[in-house]
Amino acid sequence: MKIFKSDLAQKRWRRFKEKRTSVAAAILLGIFLVFSLTAELWANSQPLLMSYKGQTYWPVFKYYHPSTFGRDDLAQMDYRALEMSTDDWAVWPVLKWDPLERNEKLDDLPSSPSSVNWLGTDDTGRDVAARLLYGFRYSMLYALGVWFLSSIFGILAGAVMGYAGGWVDLIGQRVIEVIESLPYLMILITLVSIFQPSLGLLVLLTVFFSWVIISIYFRAEFLRLRKLDFVDAARSLGSSRARLIFRHILPNSLTPWITITPFIIAAQVSGLAALDFLGFGLPAPTPSWGELLNQALKHFRDAWWLAVFPSGALFLTLTFLNLIGEGVRDAFDPRR
Repeated sequence: MKIFKSDLAQKRWRRFKEKRTSVAAAILLGIFLVFSLTAELWANSQPLLMSYKGQTYWPVFKYYHPSTFGRDDLAQMDYRALEMSTDDWAVWPVLKWDPLERNEKLDDLPSSPSSVNWLGTDDTGRDVAARLLYGFRYSMLYALGVWFLSSIFGILAGAVMGYAGGWVDLIGQRVIEVIESLPYLMILITLVSIFQPSLGLLVLLTVFFSWVIISIYFRAEFLRLRKLDFVDAARSLGSSRARLIFRHILPNSLTPWITITPFIIAAQVSGLAALDFLGFGLPAPTPSWGELLNQALKHFRDAWWLAVFPSGALFLTLTFLNLIGEGVRDAFDPRR
């Protein structure tokens, strides 16, 4: 079955598949992303499905008041403490921990890996494995959100500057030079300190600075392509400016953007980890790899798992993204 219709796209797809490491990295990263996006099915303090006194319940998908199970003394149902008869049963996730839940039975925190908490706990008793799984979701949502919005603004700005040229290009380049000269990290930290940080706010603040590099690529491509014969031919046939830009020039200028996309996403993943490590990223108690690494710095003598497992997750994610980027770069190499 052919995935792509054009011969060029098929050739590029075959070139990408020839690089086995890139294909394996893409598959593994996709698997990790699926597990993280469906993390509630794999790490949760509530059963996926349970039968209690002849009734069927879906605690993960539906909220039940504790009075449903005869517990009027609780504000939120503790399913682990629910007394079940031999006829009752429950299907639990693989990890029986919510990323925000503390293991109250532990006295020495952070706790080392055990049969209860596979990768140990942090300094408040929360399960590290669950926080890593949920943290991957936030890292990728942040990185993909920044990449998507930056691409939209960067492509539009680069297309306008490159196609129009003249004073439009001149003013646009001066604006880009001003934005590039700003101390990005200092301004971002200052703004996050002023406003209540959230995933959406961090994405928007990062997009304000990150669209510039994409616009530079597309400006260069539009300056090169607008003078070629196929554009002149389309113009002579009466094509409008919008059709020239979006139908003829833009599709032929996407190669640099596609090539650098995995590297942009990798940079944003590491950027969020750095912000969380400094304490200016996602608000507590949001699961975050950088926040776990910050705890590892505080407990570097007695909690090795707080450094090893988040660092390993970050290393694998960045490695997979860079391997995918190498495969995409080779597939789109015009010299091949």
